[in-house]
Amino acid sequence: MQSTQVAIIGAGPSGLLLGQLLTRAGIHNVILEQRSAEHVLGRVRAGILEQTTVQLLEEAGVAERLHSEGLVHDGIYIAFDGQRHHVDLAGLTGGRGVTVYGQTEITRDLMAARSAAGLLTHYEVAGVALHDFEHGHKPWLSYLRQGKPEVLHCDYIAGCDGFHGVSRHSVPPDAIKTFERVYPFGWLGVLADTPPVAPELVYAQHPRGFALCSMRSRTRSRCYIQCHLTDSLAQWSDELFWAELRSRLDPVSAAALQPAASIEKSIAPLRSFVAEPMRFGRLFLAGDAAHIVPPTGAKGLNLAASDVRFLAQGLIEQYQEHSSAGLNHYSARALRRVWRAERFTWGMTRLLHSFPDQGSFDHKLQLAELDYLTSSIAAQTALAENYVGLALDA
Repeated sequence: MQSTQVAIIGAGPSGLLLGQLLTRAGIHNVILEQRSAEHVLGRVRAGILEQTTVQLLEEAGVAERLHSEGLVHDGIYIAFDGQRHHVDLAGLTGGRGVTVYGQTEITRDLMAARSAAGLLTHYEVAGVALHDFEHGHKPWLSYLRQGKPEVLHCDYIAGCDGFHGVSRHSVPPDAIKTFERVYPFGWLGVLADTPPVAPELVYAQHPRGFALCSMRSRTRSRCYIQCHLTDSLAQWSDELFWAELRSRLDPVSAAALQPAASIEKSIAPLRSFVAEPMRFGRLFLAGDAAHIVPPTGAKGLNLAASDVRFLAQGLIEQYQEHSSAGLNHYSARALRRVWRAERFTWGMTRLLHSFPDQGSFDHKLQLAELDYLTSSIAAQTALAENYVGLALDA
C-alpha cells in the first residue's frame, strides 16, 4: 500500500505539469498512466502556446529548450477568395504573440524533469478505479501494475487522463452535466520535413474546405485539410494530400509549398465538449478530461495549462496556508475561461469551414464576415485578444 498527497491520473502534459508545479512547492505526488512512456511521447498534438502557458512552463522550470527552439510568432495569416491577409497579433495586443513549440516536446521536457528528480510515475497501469472521493476524507485508488493489484491512498485526486479516461467516467451521472457539439467533418493532418509556406501560420477558407499550414520548426511543417468523417488514411496518399492542400491555398502560399514524404498522418474528428462542474469532492478534472475544443483556435493545450495553474494554486494554498478558497473556486474559475475559449473556437470553426448543409448564401456570408474581419481594426483586435489568450482573471 502506498500513500501520497496528490494522486494524478494521466501522464500527458497537464498531469506532468501539475506534478512538476506541486513538486516545486514541496507537495508529494504520484502519477498513474495507462499507456507506456513511448506511447505518450508518440502522440502528435498541438504546438501553439499562449504567453501565459509559456510563463507557467517557466515557473515549472522546464522552459530552457522551449526558449532555445521555440518560434515566436507575432501574427497569423488568413487566406480566402484567393488572397492572404496578415493579422498583427502583437501590434493589436500590446506586444503579445504566441510561441510555436510542439506538445510532444513539452511532454519530453516534463518527463525529463520528473525523471531527474526521481519522482514516481507508474506507466502501463490497468484497471484504475477511484474510491471515496465524493465524501471521504481519504480517497484512494486501486489498479494493476505489472499484473499485481496495488492501492494508492491520497488527499486529493487530479483527473488529467483525457476525454476517454476513467476520472470523469467515475463521477455519478446525476452529479455531472455535459454539453457537446460534434462537427460533421474532421481534420486530416500531415507532419513532414518541409519548410513552412509562410513565416507564420496560414488559416485558409475555401469552398472545398478549410486548410491550415502550421509548423514545428523552420524545417518541419504540420499541415491540415478538412475532410469527411468517413475518409480513411488509405484514401489519402501523400501526393493527393499535397495536391488538395495546394488547391485550397492562396497563390502566394501555394507557390511556396514543397511536398515531402509524411512522417505522421492522422484524421481527427472535431467536437466541442464541456463537463460541469470540474470538482467532485476531492476529485478535480483538468484538461481534456473536462473539456474539448476544436483545434481551430489553438486552445486545447492552453486551456489545460490554465486548469493546471488554477488547480496547482489551490492545492498549494491548501497545504501551505491551510486555505481551501482556491480549491473551492477552482471549477468556477476554470469553467469561465473554458466557455470563453469554446465561444472563440466555435466562431473560428464556423467562419473557416465548409459545412455539409451550407448553401451559396451561407458561403457569401462567410466571405462577407472575413472581408469585415480583414478590413476592421476592431474586429482584428477582438480576434487577436482571444487568439493570444485572455488574461487569466479576465
